[in-house]
Amino acid sequence: MDENKIPEAWRVLRIQAELVDGIEALAKLGSAVTIFGGARFKPGSHYYEEAQRLGGLLGKEGIPVITGGGPGIMEGANRGCHASASTSVGLNISLPTEQDPNSYLDLSLKFRYFFVRKFMFVKHAVGFVIFPGGYGTLDELFEALTLVQTSKVRPFPIILVGSDYWGGLVDWIQNTMLVNGCIAERELHLFTVVDDAESAAKIILQHARMLQAQEIAE
Repeated sequence: MDENKIPEAWRVLRIQAELVDGIEALAKLGSAVTIFGGARFKPGSHYYEEAQRLGGLLGKEGIPVITGGGPGIMEGANRGCHASASTSVGLNISLPTEQDPNSYLDLSLKFRYFFVRKFMFVKHAVGFVIFPGGYGTLDELFEALTLVQTSKVRPFPIILVGSDYWGGLVDWIQNTMLVNGCIAERELHLFTVVDDAESAAKIILQHARMLQAQEIAE
């Protein structure tokens, strides 16, 4: 049904239902890592392989992986995790050009609303890993940075994979945003750039173990 033709009250109920369904479906998931990246990377490409390797490394350590559930980087990360005993999750979205769930999901959810889906990406995250991608990937990156910057979520690692890909953006952040006073020096440290799955996994696992130690101490 066309969203524009739905009365506002019914739209609110639909949003509420989608939110409740998502929370219930992921209730037992525990801490997870959310992995983003472009849908256009093919199996066998460098970043697809790195995403698959990262999914496997996290999965072997008992950490579930959450992606957008589609092809490309998402499929690679799910594929790596799916080969382990950990849960491979895909949070798909209804789009004009339909995106089919990939074949490596233990749990697949479909959302109508981007903002509900974004909430689910963050709710269980102990880290975000951002592979090369397009507008959607950039959207998720800056959403995560803003949430941590403004202390709306408990701080977690935000890792960019691929210095060649992200180098121009990082230079602009440092030489334009920072120079113009739009961010503070300390906010340059909200993200880390790495070049391989092993480096990303090391940062995530260190953070996850620190959280576990804090929970035991409490």
